[in-house]
Amino acid sequence: GPVQAPAAVPLFRRVDIALGCSYVWEDVRDLLRAFGGSSSQHPATLVLRGISVRDDGNLDDVTEYQVPLGNPDPSSPIVFEASAQSVSIPHAESLLHADCDGEEVNCEISLYSSQQAGEGLCRTPWFMATLQISSGISIALVLRGPHCGSREEKERDATLHPKLRIPMSKERTVLTTVEFQSSSRNTSLRTHLGSSVSLDCRFALAPSSSFSSLEWRRQHRGSGRSLFQYQVGSTGPAAQPKVHVDVAELVGSGDASLTLQGVSVEDEGTYICLVSTPLHQAQHSIQLHVAEPPRVRVIPAVVSFERDVTTTLTCNIAGYYPLDVSVSWTQKTPEDNMEIPLSNARLSSHRQSRDGTYSITSYLSISSATAQAPATYSCHVSHVALAEPTSVSAHLKAPEQTGSEGLVGVFIATIIFIVVLFIVLRR
Repeated sequence: GPVQAPAAVPLFRRVDIALGCSYVWEDVRDLLRAFGGSSSQHPATLVLRGISVRDDGNLDDVTEYQVPLGNPDPSSPIVFEASAQSVSIPHAESLLHADCDGEEVNCEISLYSSQQAGEGLCRTPWFMATLQISSGISIALVLRGPHCGSREEKERDATLHPKLRIPMSKERTVLTTVEFQSSSRNTSLRTHLGSSVSLDCRFALAPSSSFSSLEWRRQHRGSGRSLFQYQVGSTGPAAQPKVHVDVAELVGSGDASLTLQGVSVEDEGTYICLVSTPLHQAQHSIQLHVAEPPRVRVIPAVVSFERDVTTTLTCNIAGYYPLDVSVSWTQKTPEDNMEIPLSNARLSSHRQSRDGTYSITSYLSISSATAQAPATYSCHVSHVALAEPTSVSAHLKAPEQTGSEGLVGVFIATIIFIVVLFIVLRR
């Protein structure tokens, strides 16, 4: 048969990815986060050098990052150049195309630690870069700073960064290497009751680093507990109901994702993935929200119009979570071009079931003195678990002739029939 052409293999290209960041001084980092301050943040630029990305044909305008000329002054942005030859950068395409895709990247760099490098005052700094893309992706990069050489103190002082007081490159930048990266595709997830959900968490290490442990924790309403723990060299994690981490994938490919089965209301909360090496730790937080749509039913579905009678329509809304729900009623007759909102409905109190879901009932009274028939009465329900409001209707039928009115009609029809018959017979 004819030889088929091999499928096209996507081409890759190495590019520089430059991100605008903030450098946060380590001594006040936690305080600033607690109070929302920014006085001790300094402009910074993170340049990821030579990152491999798929060439989709739109990279012709991408050029190599050029370091601004001139000596940096204390107000100039701190430029961190990061080499990632030993560790791949996750979600590189999303970082590169964030502006074109209408996404925002929040980048923060801080000093993680410093280690003594030989004798003297020289220490090797380590930095943590945290990247948050507005689409929900989070990335943590542990960067090793410049190594200290055996230069004399005066020679080193001549090349120290004016703000960080660490050695700079000839281009007046801080040279770093990515030694450890971790990422998550989602910072927030929404799921239904009884479903299974995967909380994404992955990592990669340079050959000079080694994986030591993984822990998953859950926090909710001020309390927290450990869900999963694995320590390299241990016999393995104890079996936990509902949660699962594939240890083979964890150790083999750095996939630390946690699968949660049979989700219930009690599983809602913040899940924290903690990946550790002997020297460093990176974490990601994922908000898990449980949302169950309501079941809506209107009783009765059909109502017959009766004079001097008030009929009550009942709209039962059950099985929803979380609590907030909106209920409204409308009326529409054949003469109406649109539905008319009604304001005379009343609500019961919320009720909670054993599974944690809620229910509520709305009542609408229809008086024959004011009602028009035929008509359609609709109960509209809005809830966060619904893509759009759901509506259920009841129908009010037109009045039927009954009782004395019916007998009069029959009597008149009978008289007419007899008269017509008499005339015909006389002829």
